[in-house]
Amino acid sequence: MATPARAVDGESAQQMFLALQQRAANAGITLRNPPPEPTTCCGRGCNGCVWEGFLDAAEYWRQEALLQLQG
Repeated sequence: MATPARAVDGESAQQMFLALQQRAANAGITLRNPPPEPTTCCGRGCNGCVWEGFLDAAEYWRQEALLQLQG
């Protein structure tokens, strides 16, 4: 089974969350909730945008989920 790639936007993050949650459910493993998508983006492409933080948090969640699925 292919490992979901790092998310690059909100849509790919949601797909990655779903894929790993389904894999965990099939293995009888409970993962913590994934990080919520930001709701405060102004859309101006700020340095340090809330989406950058979300994608970093999504990657941390992905790595943690993969470790649990290996073990």
